[in-house]
Amino acid sequence: MAKMTKSQLLATLAENTGLSKKDTAAVLDKLAAMAYSEVKKAGEFALPGFGKMVKIQRKARTGRNPATGATIQIPAKTVVKFRVSKAAKEAVL
Repeated sequence: MAKMTKSQLLATLAENTGLSKKDTAAVLDKLAAMAYSEVKKAGEFALPGFGKMVKIQRKARTGRNPATGATIQIPAKTVVKFRVSKAAKEAVL
């Protein structure tokens, strides 16, 4: 089964909500921008019934170069993870 493209998503949302494709695209773009700014500022952004984006600090650790087998030091860094809500898991699974 093929995955849904952005244009297909916009068309389906526009059809189901009665909004124009242009308005639907604007809403999605603003939602994404708001999510990014909230995660950057507050550390998390929740979308009820869907999940939340969370900013997490990873500790420095020792790794291994798969090509040479040499031990390397991986520095600490900040990453963004998405945690799926319980309602979304139950709906899909």
